[in-house]
Amino acid sequence: MNTLIKNARVLLCEDGRLLTKEADIAITGNKISQIGKIEENLEFQKVIDAKNMLAMPGIINAHTHLAMILLRNYADDMPLFDWLTKKIWPLEANLTPELIYSGSILGIAELIKSGVTGFLDMYFFAEETIRAALETGVRVYIARGLTDEEEGKEVHLNETRRLYDEYNGRDGRVKIFAGPHAPYTCSPRYLKKVIELAQELDIGIHIHLSETRKEVDECIEKWGKTPIKHVYDLGLFERPTIAAHCVHLNDEDIQILAESKVSAVHNPSSNLKLASGFAPVEKMLKAGVNVALGTDGASSNNNLNMFEEMHLASIIHKAVNYDAVSVPAEDVIKMATINGARALGVDDELGSLEVGKKADIILIDLNKPHLVPLNNPLSAICYSAQGSDVHTVIVDGKVLMENDELKTSDEEKAMYQAAEAARKLVGA
Repeated sequence: MNTLIKNARVLLCEDGRLLTKEADIAITGNKISQIGKIEENLEFQKVIDAKNMLAMPGIINAHTHLAMILLRNYADDMPLFDWLTKKIWPLEANLTPELIYSGSILGIAELIKSGVTGFLDMYFFAEETIRAALETGVRVYIARGLTDEEEGKEVHLNETRRLYDEYNGRDGRVKIFAGPHAPYTCSPRYLKKVIELAQELDIGIHIHLSETRKEVDECIEKWGKTPIKHVYDLGLFERPTIAAHCVHLNDEDIQILAESKVSAVHNPSSNLKLASGFAPVEKMLKAGVNVALGTDGASSNNNLNMFEEMHLASIIHKAVNYDAVSVPAEDVIKMATINGARALGVDDELGSLEVGKKADIILIDLNKPHLVPLNNPLSAICYSAQGSDVHTVIVDGKVLMENDELKTSDEEKAMYQAAEAARKLVGA
C-alpha cells in the first residue's frame, strides 16, 4: 500500500541537527519515497491528514524484558539483588511459552500505543515474543537470556542458534542477538562460549554491565577489574555489543566503550526505582559513546513508556551534574531514535525520516493543552509530550495504530489474557 501523510510538522535531521518543517511524506511500499510538498493522486491508496500533528521517526526501546509485564507491580521497593533472588528468579522458574506469549502481546500493545516501533528484548522463550511481534507488525531485536550452563551442556546456546536459523531476517523485522545476562551470572568460560557463538553466526551481543555498585565491587574483588574491563579482556567487545545500564563507570570504562564502539543503553526509570544510581550519560556522549534509551522490564519500571524515559533522561542529569544544559532535549530524542537504530546496526534504514529509509513513522497529536503553545517542538517532545499523545504508528509502511486504535491486535483481549497469565504465575 502507498500512503500519503499530508500537512505534518516533520522532525528531520539536517547536518546532524534536529529541526522541524511543514511537509508531506509519501510512503511507497515500506519506504519513504518523498518528503516535501506532494499532491494527492491515485497512486496513494491511503491519505492521512496530519494537520496539528508532528511526524517523527518511530521510537526504539533499546533494552527491555517484554514479558516481565506479567510481573508489573509485583515486587517493588526492594534492592536489585534481593528483588532478583527473592522475588523475580523464583517466579521465572515457572514461566511457560504460553505465559510469555500473553505477556508479549500486551507488552507490544503498550509499546505501540506509546510510539515504539521496534524493541530489543532479552528473556526466556524468545520464540513466543518473536511470534507476537510478527503477528502485530512491530520490529523485534531479540536475545535469549543466557546464564551459565554445565560443562559440556549448551542447551541455551543451541536455542540461540536455532532462533537464528529459523527467524533471523524474517519479514525484514526480526534480528537475533546473543544475550549473556551479565558477568555475575556468566563465568568467563561461558562468556567465551557466547563470544564463539556470536562469531559463528555473525551476530551482535546484548548484555547487562555495571548496573550497581555491588556488581562492580564484587567483580573487582573476584577478577581484579571492573565488569567493563573484565568482558573487554575476554574479547566480548570484538563483536558489536549493546551494554544495558552502564551506571557505575570509571574513565577507563568509558574510554573502552568508546574505542570498542560499544553502545550503552540508558534506563533512567529502572535505575532510579532500584536505586542503582545515575549513569554518566553526559560523559559517555562527550567521549563518543553511542547512548541509546530503554525502559528495562515493566517489573522494575513499571511501564514501557519511552516518552517518560526521554523526560527523565534529560532532567535527572541536569540535576546530577548541576548544569541546566546537560543532556539537552535534542540529544535525548536522538537517543530514542537514531542512536537506538545505530546500536542495533540498522541506522542505514531506520532512526530518522529520510527518503529511501523504511517507513517507521509516528504521529503525535499536538492539539493537547500540555503541548500548546508549541514554542519549541524539540522541547515539547522531550519535556511535555506523553505516550498517550501518539495518534498514529506506522511500521514498514503498515499502519499499526490510528487515532489511538490498534489495528493488528485486540487490546481488550490482550489485557484479559495477560491478567489471567499473571494470576497463574503470581497466584494473585
